[in-house]
Amino acid sequence: MEQLNTFNTEENKTVQEISENALKKDLLIYEPERFSCSTDYKNRFTESGETISKPTVFIFLFTVFLVLVFSVYCIISGVFDLKEGFYSPETRTTVILGLNGRPGTEELTDEDGKFTPAGICEAVSPSVVEIVCFGESSDVPVSSGSGIILSEDGYIVTNAHVINTGRNPKVSLSDKTVFDAEIIGYDAKTDIGIIKINPGKNTLKPAVFGNSDEVIQGEQVMAIGNPGGLHGSISGGYISGINRMIRGDQTGHEMNCIQTDAAISPGNSGGALVNMYGQVIGITSSKYVSSSYEGLGFAITINDAKPVIEELIANGHISGRFKVGITFYEITKEQAEAAGLPQGLFIDSMDESCDISESGLKEHDIIVEVEGDKVVDYDSFMNAIRSHDKGAGDRVHAKAVRVDEKDTSKQTDIEIEFTLVEDTSGDY
Repeated sequence: MEQLNTFNTEENKTVQEISENALKKDLLIYEPERFSCSTDYKNRFTESGETISKPTVFIFLFTVFLVLVFSVYCIISGVFDLKEGFYSPETRTTVILGLNGRPGTEELTDEDGKFTPAGICEAVSPSVVEIVCFGESSDVPVSSGSGIILSEDGYIVTNAHVINTGRNPKVSLSDKTVFDAEIIGYDAKTDIGIIKINPGKNTLKPAVFGNSDEVIQGEQVMAIGNPGGLHGSISGGYISGINRMIRGDQTGHEMNCIQTDAAISPGNSGGALVNMYGQVIGITSSKYVSSSYEGLGFAITINDAKPVIEELIANGHISGRFKVGITFYEITKEQAEAAGLPQGLFIDSMDESCDISESGLKEHDIIVEVEGDKVVDYDSFMNAIRSHDKGAGDRVHAKAVRVDEKDTSKQTDIEIEFTLVEDTSGDY
């Protein structure tokens, strides 16, 4: 029993020791391990198992620094490049454009024999000249316009208003050769004038003239002249209308004109309106251009200009032209009713060299009747004279009304007679 107890005691001791050792082992197994959180930078860099060497850290930081520096450089460089692009011409991109030749030679005529616009320039421009007239001083021009060469010996047609305001005209050809010119004659009623140059050894190219009666509304035309002194300018358009009876803005005389939308400006006066066959069909005139509308120009038809041109060359003036010797204002129906005056021609002045100044007519009298026909305006006045076959040297009977300037209700009828005076000046 004692041995058994002793054994048991020792066995129990052994068992107890084994249990205590086993317990200690178990406790070691379940003792928590130390670990660091991925966000715990301090522990990650200091833990013996995850320590990063100092050179590696330096390289990393240096790389980040270089990336930041490069980024800032790119941003600043981009800003300065943008500013230089807007404000510094030296930094702009240079673009060199290649210039190519024309793909082929342009034909000057088409299959129908008509000139192209470029063909018109080449064919007709040498026949159109620039005219400049000077006053008393040869250095001061008083008028300018265009002209059309009529013949190889130097006759040139232009508008009367281009040459009747000055003297000493000079003519410049298409090759810029300049000549002194002589005024042969002009007719203010039709606005046609003739000058002549001595071409010498120079060869002139006369224009080719067409039949303006064959002009068709809607056909293409070109106008050649010197608008604004721009030598040899050409503009294109169409025949807008034919047989337009247009009255000049100064003489009141009507001329048969071609209406066109080709640009006609001061300086074009006396130039050529040409059809696409290169034929001159009209003489352009700024006096017949409307200043109130765009694209509304007129040219005197060649058929109507032809007899005037021929007679001016032959005689220097138009035979049968007469002048009355008065300047006047037309009193319209509305004005007459408002002022209590008769409708007719209100006399502003009289030419003392004309017979009418001795007829008893006075300034401010109103002519109301000629040869028994009522007169209300310029046209009715001239028609009354012509309808009775009156010409230069013939006596004309007329009636007028004299109005008391202090009391317009006091009006006196008077009768006058005067002789028509031959006009060789071309101014009437």
